[in-house]
Amino acid sequence: MQPGEAAAAAGTIWKATDYGDAGYWDARYKTEKGGAPFDWYRSYAALRPFLRHFVPTSSRVLMLGCGNSLMSEHMAMDGYTEIVNVDISSVVIDMMKQRHGHIPQLTYMEMDVRDMSLFSDTSFESVVDKGTLDALMCGTDASQAASQMLGEVNRVLKQCGIYMLITYGAPSARVQYLKQAGLNWKLTLYILSSSRVEEETNGSSSSAELSMEPVPLTENGQLPPGFVLGDLESHYIYVCEKLN
Repeated sequence: MQPGEAAAAAGTIWKATDYGDAGYWDARYKTEKGGAPFDWYRSYAALRPFLRHFVPTSSRVLMLGCGNSLMSEHMAMDGYTEIVNVDISSVVIDMMKQRHGHIPQLTYMEMDVRDMSLFSDTSFESVVDKGTLDALMCGTDASQAASQMLGEVNRVLKQCGIYMLITYGAPSARVQYLKQAGLNWKLTLYILSSSRVEEETNGSSSSAELSMEPVPLTENGQLPPGFVLGDLESHYIYVCEKLN
């Protein structure tokens, strides 16, 4: 099912520019495959080496735009002790509360990531974003939405905390937001090829651990001249460490 088809089936026609609208996601989760779990981009198995390297299992983790992903469940199974999941859709939050009510490490809250005022300043050691900024970037007010969300991420993140962004956005489309006024992050980029074979067993991917090499960036945070992306379906992983 393509984006928008689920909402259309519910009697409303939505567009990609509605990805920041709660109504779009409520309609989609009500109709799409009966709420079956779905992971945008990559599974926890593929991302595990990055998460285990940069996000200690003892961290209080904020999962942005959790949807009905298995990511947080698999993190809890792998030893993470506290993951707060937020999503703009009340439908999916209710669904996930029922599905994961037996997992004490996971909590779910309906929330717009552009306004996370229910959380106090510096209340999380780590923030994980797998596709949520990308969804906001589809909207007509993309720049404002992205700035608001990243400002909130910076606010709730503790000093030396990690914001991990998994995205399709190349540095030319994302670094300007990650380096906006008011943010002070040490930025490291990794590229995860879609051709990498995931080893789902035990949630590990040994091949990924062997190839975790950061991509060198220019002084202004861009890919070096002549850099060629070998796999157009690759995902960019920005690891942002909050400085003083």
